[in-house]
Amino acid sequence: MLTHFRRPVCLSVMSADLAICSNVETVGTLYQRDAQRFHLLLTEPKVCEPWTQVEHPGLPSADQLRLIWIEMSPLRVTMTMQGNGKLSYRHLWERNAYGLSRYWLQGDAVGQSHQLQLRNFTVGLHLDGNPLPTSLALEYELWSAHSRLGRYTLQLDIQH
Repeated sequence: MLTHFRRPVCLSVMSADLAICSNVETVGTLYQRDAQRFHLLLTEPKVCEPWTQVEHPGLPSADQLRLIWIEMSPLRVTMTMQGNGKLSYRHLWERNAYGLSRYWLQGDAVGQSHQLQLRNFTVGLHLDGNPLPTSLALEYELWSAHSRLGRYTLQLDIQH
């Protein structure tokens, strides 16, 4: 990795078909792999149930943070989320191609886990900014076998 920069970032995911919208504002570390390949590492607070927020107000603890790793280039994006919770995922998107969206669900018992794999089709992928990226716009469809599960937009803005 050539360089790294700590920058404010905003990551949002919206559905065109469903009432789904998620927005995260945090600080990320940007690594430059080469002229057009970058890695962005950021933390996201764990998604809490409404009653958890009432019982435990305040800032999330270290075990509630989730790590998001985004690898991006003008042709391909990979996003991986890992955390101490019960959900992890990895999305692979490539311009005008089918990719994978894989989810891992951890059970309460030791060794109890389940995996769900879906397909996605990348409709549009735009990485803007020179020499460092300032925004990533990704439009994709999510599929299960032959059923379309919706169309989504991922928007990443990096402040410099």
